[in-house]
Amino acid sequence: MHPFGAMLLLVGTLLTAAGYGATFLLSMRFKYIGGNDFDTGLALAGAMVGTFVGVSLVGWFSRHVGATRMTALAALCVGIGIAGFAAIERVSPLDVIPGFLFGLGWGAFYLAAPMSLSERTSDANRGLWFLRFGTFQMAGIGGCPALAGFAIRSLHLSVNSVLYAVAFLCFIASLMLETFGRLSPASRVLPVRGRSLGNIGAIARTRALYPILMVALGACVFSGLMTFQMSLVQGTRAQAGTFFSLYALTVVVTRWLLSRLVINLRTESATKVLLVVMMLGIAAMFAVPYHVFFQLTAALFFGTGYGLAYPVIQTQAVNDSEAIYHNAALTWFVTSYFVGAFGFPSIGGWVLVHIGKDALLTLIATCGLTALILAFLRDRHRDANRHVGG
Repeated sequence: MHPFGAMLLLVGTLLTAAGYGATFLLSMRFKYIGGNDFDTGLALAGAMVGTFVGVSLVGWFSRHVGATRMTALAALCVGIGIAGFAAIERVSPLDVIPGFLFGLGWGAFYLAAPMSLSERTSDANRGLWFLRFGTFQMAGIGGCPALAGFAIRSLHLSVNSVLYAVAFLCFIASLMLETFGRLSPASRVLPVRGRSLGNIGAIARTRALYPILMVALGACVFSGLMTFQMSLVQGTRAQAGTFFSLYALTVVVTRWLLSRLVINLRTESATKVLLVVMMLGIAAMFAVPYHVFFQLTAALFFGTGYGLAYPVIQTQAVNDSEAIYHNAALTWFVTSYFVGAFGFPSIGGWVLVHIGKDALLTLIATCGLTALILAFLRDRHRDANRHVGG
């Protein structure tokens, strides 16, 4: 890729991901206008529906306008959705509309952007580029709420002002991503057989099914800890902004420092070790009421475990499928992620409001443990195939 074009892609990804990070402010926003965490979950349920539509549209649009231009249009839609959240003045069923628009854009971006990378990379260097892409993406997701919290506390900006500012950054990202597509045209376009969402049967017969299921569970952990972080630390000396800041910093630092090491390890071993580290982060959250140190520990372990595991699992989903089904595997991987990322808050919000914090953390831990079990089952699938082949 053209060096300047690659920079535009990564920075555009960072700014678009800030739009996702802005959704972690919705709990504060809805409480300000008289709502609660369950209302936040319902708004994000609208985002989940939007992501399904966005993911479905990528297959058709990418064949006609290109995956990169679809990425630019998606960033624009994310900005419109975030601006819609800022415009909400009271809780109502119409809150799902900005959620749907945001989900439409984020769902399309989350699929089209990796497709753009797949069209410009080979199997040998795809893992490294996914790590770089994921680093900037996670920096935007975790850095946005941290900087927003600082702006609200120290600069006395309103949540509305912050949301509008993030929406503007998404518009800038759209221009950058369009420019990237012009400077770095795709070296190849992966063949697509039929409709991507219709190829689940072929994918389910391969090991790609396991990372697709694992990412849904990992997304449940991620959305649970991030969306409800403000509520989870309420009544303690911990600050949600501290978790967001340390998480984002940990993801960026570990991906840049440890990416080569992770790539050189067997992906099977790396996935299990990283998921165990993620579980340690969840466990530390249970002890936050006793000392703020445990929140810092949780952010470090979670940022290292989930932050490094995600691109490894994403690479497995692509490389475990046949070349003709790469885009289909990515489509289902992204769809599965959004089921967890936007579907879990509606369940988690109900659990938090009606049962309590410990119940929510237990549910999150169960999701993480199930993902770890699937990592072991994926290896058994490989060993079974070797035995049959022998």
